[in-house]
Amino acid sequence: MQWGVHLPHLGNRVTPETITDFAQEAERLKCHSIWVSDHVCWPKLDAIESRYPYSKDGEFAVTPDKDWLDPIGTMTFAAAVTSNVKVGSSVLILPYRQPVVTAKQLATLDVLSGGRLILGVGVGWMKEEAELLGMPWDKRGKRSDEQLELFKQLFESTTPQYDGEFYQLPAVDFNPKPVQSPVPVWVGGATRAAFRRTARYGHAFHAAFQPLDVIKQEWEAVKAECEAINRDPSELTLSLRVFLDPGSLMDPELSIAGSEQAMADRIGALREAGVQHILLDPVARGGADGRLDAIRHFMTGVAESA
Repeated sequence: MQWGVHLPHLGNRVTPETITDFAQEAERLKCHSIWVSDHVCWPKLDAIESRYPYSKDGEFAVTPDKDWLDPIGTMTFAAAVTSNVKVGSSVLILPYRQPVVTAKQLATLDVLSGGRLILGVGVGWMKEEAELLGMPWDKRGKRSDEQLELFKQLFESTTPQYDGEFYQLPAVDFNPKPVQSPVPVWVGGATRAAFRRTARYGHAFHAAFQPLDVIKQEWEAVKAECEAINRDPSELTLSLRVFLDPGSLMDPELSIAGSEQAMADRIGALREAGVQHILLDPVARGGADGRLDAIRHFMTGVAESA
């Protein structure tokens, strides 16, 4: 099993020191990857009609007054204070961004990190945020697919160009290229369009906060989409983002929680379902220090033997 750790780049009292501590400790503990999430700005919660797809009541737990650092900037910072651990986005919301500028930022990050970028992508769920950013919300799935195709051109072609329905680019020079070729794309989402996007463009399916039975169903759906286009599903990694919750504060169906034995049992069930990478989003009392202690305890007491 590969292990990832979500960095504390959102919430109360976000500081360079806490991000550095998490990133360096994850690397010391031999985690596979460190991760960030993506929101830019959004209206007060009572003005949001969009429903968050990863909670039972559709409510988004993070309030607009909390700190939330930019994902690409935070990944670049985290890469600068580490040497080997991968840096990923869970997930970068493609419809919020102009693709060529985003491609330049991502290529820069991959070059400066020595080829450690994992490009986790999604199409977003909060219409109100896209509207505040002046970005179109209609057909955002097709727009995102075109962005991935455009990224591939910019990252891999010696003379990139693109002529799509939504994006056009004449032949250009785009340098430097990312160190990695291809840059690994991990696709998030919980719809057939996301499963199809994974099959067409992805190197992994990155599920988030889902019960075990739903994870199994989604993974079977991804594999079916692969088979429909004659792609071998074994080429893909199944990744899952969960709460690391030693105090059992969150929904147990969405967590690795409780005692060490309970955690080991949960990991075994996830492995049996096909999960190969787990992104730990720590939840613990005691602020950033408490969450970091939870990561240390898990990686040394549970992960090594699970």
